Amino acid sequence: MYRILISDPLHPSGISLLRESGAQVDVLSAEDKPRLAELLPKYDALVVRSGTTVTAELLAAGERLRVVGRAGIGVDNVDVKAATERGILVVNAPTANMMSATEHTFALMLSLARRVAAADASLKSGAWDRKKFVGSELQGKTLGILGFGRIGQRVAARARAFEMTVMAYDPFLDEEVARRQEVEPASLEELLPRADVVTLHTPLTEGTKNLLNAQRLESLKAGALVINCGRGGTLDEKALLAGLQSGHIAGAGLDVFSKEPLTDFELVRHPNVVATPHIGAQTKEAQLRIAKDTAEMLLKALDGSMAVTAVNLPFRSVSAQAELQLSLGERLGRLASVLLDGQVRRVEVDFTGVDASLHRPIGVAVLKGALTPAIGEAVNYVNAEHLAASRGISLARAEHQGIPDYSQLLQVRLEGPEGSIELAGTILGARDARVVSYRGYPLEFRPEGRLMLLRNDDVPGVVGKLGTFLGENGINIGNIHLARRKGERDAVAALLLDSLPSSAVVEDLLAFPEVAEAKVVDLGDRI
Repeated sequence: MYRILISDPLHPSGISLLRESGAQVDVLSAEDKPRLAELLPKYDALVVRSGTTVTAELLAAGERLRVVGRAGIGVDNVDVKAATERGILVVNAPTANMMSATEHTFALMLSLARRVAAADASLKSGAWDRKKFVGSELQGKTLGILGFGRIGQRVAARARAFEMTVMAYDPFLDEEVARRQEVEPASLEELLPRADVVTLHTPLTEGTKNLLNAQRLESLKAGALVINCGRGGTLDEKALLAGLQSGHIAGAGLDVFSKEPLTDFELVRHPNVVATPHIGAQTKEAQLRIAKDTAEMLLKALDGSMAVTAVNLPFRSVSAQAELQLSLGERLGRLASVLLDGQVRRVEVDFTGVDASLHRPIGVAVLKGALTPAIGEAVNYVNAEHLAASRGISLARAEHQGIPDYSQLLQVRLEGPEGSIELAGTILGARDARVVSYRGYPLEFRPEGRLMLLRNDDVPGVVGKLGTFLGENGINIGNIHLARRKGERDAVAALLLDSLPSSAVVEDLLAFPEVAEAKVVDLGDRI
């Protein structure tokens, strides 16, 4: 039973979903919040919102911690690098508030264009001054979108309904996507002087910090409006205030700020600013989706699924069918590592007929398997690349075509100080994972259960002799697969055993003159 700690307020639907799974779910009280580091060691997962800062020190205190669930889109308050190094998965709900953020962008845009907030305040003060609040229409204006991801694209679709011309800046903008959405791709230098309204929808990174700086704000079209419902810190707030005070910028709509909660109110008190306290996701619908999405991702992550929205997984989520290929890759890596006694220096993965989008995920899976015999459960999909790099283990991936026997084939080669090991595997049918080559021999067996891999002299009676010896030591053979190459003295075998022999039994087996190698590994249940 998983133990999950919720440290910030979460919609009841998310809590119910977690509890319905059978997990023990505890909600941290305000009084106990200072004790979070003290309480965390007994939990498998932690759920936070923006009210909890997940530092490297806090993560270190989570001795059992496997997953951090950030209920929302931003992970600025989570030390993702430290989580990755510790193999802790960070999941979030990146799509849950997209519609709310999109609509709030237009709420601020329309409020600025039509001076709604100022007119409302004036009327409530008892004045009736229609001429004072002359606004402007959105129709026919040019909207510049900085960041053309999922929210930026939704903003563009609604802007077109207002009959606006839409330009977009994004370093990763797919021009075909832009054309389909009737959006003009542009550089910042091209976009800013032409835009009547600029709206930011980029994540906060080193590259986007103060993306709209003083110089770029000065290059804006005179009288432009600036909207930020994305991330605080992407807009230079001091430079924006200067632009408002000079009159170059006609107005600003702000929902996010570089420092929250806000303590310096000079900018938001400017008469041409409409500001809200980071409420872009504060709708009933968004809060429900955030809680449910976070809970679902958290449970999937705890169950080991790769079909999760993870911030620090080194590849995008994969389908259930693709997970089979990851599992096969992991077990091939682990088998090869056992055969090398865990002394791995280089990992090579070759693909035949495997979708290119899965090359990196499968490579990570092979690394995880290769490191497991030496590191144990401390290695997972999150930190496998980091742990490999820290040990000087390199990974090479390549694609090959034209191997006739299998439409899809995964070949794994591990190198160590004293040699190398090669294995190959495939998925037969819908779910039947098989090893199909071992050390160049056409040896076919399922990578599951308690296995003994043998290399022996190909002489009469050796199989019976080995079977008798294992039986005398209480080891039952459930299945056996043999392979040899014509004209060669050696043969190989894979034995599925009901129980693993002791190291002493393996040593006695290796004393047989016919046995050159005997390795055992427990790969667990069938993939």
